Amino acid sequence: MREIPPTAGLPLTWRDLFPAGASLEQGLAHFIHVPAVQITCSGTAAQIITLTTLKRQSPRRKVILPAYTCPLVALAILHCGLQPVLCDLQPDHFDLDHDRLAALYDANTLAIIATHLGGRVANLSPVLDIARTSGAYVIEDAAQSLGATWQGQPVGMAGDAGFYSLAVGKGLTLHEGGVLITQDAFLRQQFQATAAEIASFKWLWELRHSLELLGYAALYQPWGLPFAYGLPLRRALQQGQLIKAVGDDFSDDIPLHRVGRWRKAVGANALKRLPEFLDALHLQAMQRLEKLAAIPGIKIMQDEPGGKGTWPFFMVLMPTQAARDAALRKLWGAGLGVSRLYIHALADYSYLVDRVDKADIPHARDFAARMLTISNSLWLDETKFEQICQEIAAAI
Repeated sequence: MREIPPTAGLPLTWRDLFPAGASLEQGLAHFIHVPAVQITCSGTAAQIITLTTLKRQSPRRKVILPAYTCPLVALAILHCGLQPVLCDLQPDHFDLDHDRLAALYDANTLAIIATHLGGRVANLSPVLDIARTSGAYVIEDAAQSLGATWQGQPVGMAGDAGFYSLAVGKGLTLHEGGVLITQDAFLRQQFQATAAEIASFKWLWELRHSLELLGYAALYQPWGLPFAYGLPLRRALQQGQLIKAVGDDFSDDIPLHRVGRWRKAVGANALKRLPEFLDALHLQAMQRLEKLAAIPGIKIMQDEPGGKGTWPFFMVLMPTQAARDAALRKLWGAGLGVSRLYIHALADYSYLVDRVDKADIPHARDFAARMLTISNSLWLDETKFEQICQEIAAAI
């Protein structure tokens, strides 16, 4: 049995596992075209380092974030002793509702988080305009968008800080890892100081992630994924545990530690193949977007003007929740790489419901209810992709 992953991660080769002397920090800085990068143990850790640093620069305590995004973003804000403020989305889109954003901002707003969701590039101009006139910081959540650009510069550099994830399925991976960037030399220095203070080296965590990275190298193939991904997924679906099925079952326990030299070396080796890999994903995505666009009644998330994203998967908005659920009954768990991104809008997770504001977020809830994802893995052949398109069309 072959299993398609829900997102197109870069597979490792056996050569990647042997250090070759290259620096991951230098390699990423060259790849992204930035002065320097900071490696962290996760994208969430990068966000915590950012918020901890910014909190020390200002008495403001509110952070505005999209009402539909990874729950870890809200948990990181709470971890830092800050108040998450949920902003609804634009209708049928993942971008922040700009009118709602302007209404939510007040003198206690420390930062606004703009999310480049699923490799797609957000429209940053309204966010930057609001922040620049009000003194708030802008943080770009580019966790799934390493290699994407906005107006010719890497995503993450238009705001005051940005971060990428190096977790499994995010393209380049250390199994768990993150990248923090900023155009501000003072903030870059402060981020390094904060990381040295709150993220020490913890050998048990590093041993665990090193073993997990070896497991990824061995099993992130169509023949290995049924064991590493497919069987646990189908078990969770059979039990009706949708949050577990997509991996949204998070807690307040967020690890903070340094990344060891061996995992960095593996990442540096794999990074050499990333540009060609992203180009192949882009070419395949452009071809398959045409086929998806021919299905009446659906909307495929694409980049805003000035953006050039990456293509780990397609985000497809179905006309109704019933149509989305009908398609998923046929496709989710079938080994074809069809899935959901996040199960709920943030306010509807049980572990967040009493910890975030009771916001009016109808568009975020609607987006969560109607969206499904289709893998852009290079292992998904034309026959299987055509099967997916047929099932989606039949569900409408």
